[in-house]
Formats: sequence, structure tokens, C-alpha cells
Amino acid sequence: MRRAVCPGSFDPITNGHLDIIARASKLYDVVHVAVMINQSKQGLFTVDERMALIREVTSDYGNVVVESHHGLLVDFCKERDIPAIVKGLRAVSDFDYELQMAQMNNGLSGVETLFVPTNPTYSFLSSSLVKEVAAWGGDVSHLLPEPVHRALAGRLAERG
Repeated sequence: MRRAVCPGSFDPITNGHLDIIARASKLYDVVHVAVMINQSKQGLFTVDERMALIREVTSDYGNVVVESHHGLLVDFCKERDIPAIVKGLRAVSDFDYELQMAQMNNGLSGVETLFVPTNPTYSFLSSSLVKEVAAWGGDVSHLLPEPVHRALAGRLAERG
């Protein structure tokens, strides 16, 4: 079985993330979406909330498994016998950082990283930018799956 992982914080998952996951799901038998836990960052959504939203918006794919992980991504891959990491690249600036990570991951464990160019529609998109624009009242509905937009609007209203 061909297996890969799409890692990230997904706080929240955007249409850009979803595009990369969807494309990976066509190339691999099983795609693990790894919600990486960074204890030093306070997310807008809890890890469990992020995982639930990802499960909801990827449910039609049929071959996506959503999990969380605290620690090195290569350890996640080793534990599940996953030989490939799939990462989206938005711009050349992403490549510099991601190449270093790919080389480190390969050196640590032999895991390969495949870079997928982001759909130009989403080349500027990041979770941080979406949260910032939404917090200032900007319309981000076209940048997020509908259930995620609803959850984001609700969370921002709570913090009001």
C-alpha cells in the first residue's frame, strides 16, 4: 500500500491545505493528515477540534486518516511505516525552508518529501492570515471549507 503524510498545524485547515490533501489522496492509497502539536503555540482551535474539522471536510475522500502527533514528524512516519511526506509549496520562499526540512528528515530516517505546487488560487493563503483577516471582520468564506468558516466565525464571536 502506498502511504504518505500531509503534516501541519491546520489552525484552521484552509482550502489550500484541502487542495494538497485532495491531490495527495489521488496519488496514494492512504493519506495520513498529521496535526502536529506545538506546545509553545496557543492555537485558536484545540487539536481535537482541528482533527474533527479535518475529518469532516475530508470525509468524501475515503482514504484519509486524521491523527495528531507531538514530536518529530519522522517518528510519526516510522511508527506507521510511511515513506513519504507531501508538502505544498506556495512560493519560492517556502522552498528554502521546506528543502532544509526535507533534507533533515531524509537524513534522519530516509523518508522522502514530495513537493506539490499550490494551486495559484491559494498561493497567498495561510491559516495565520485567514485568522487575522477574519478577526478584523474581513470575509474569508471563500478561503475555507464551509464547516471551517462556520467554526471560525463562531470561535471569533465567542472571543468577541
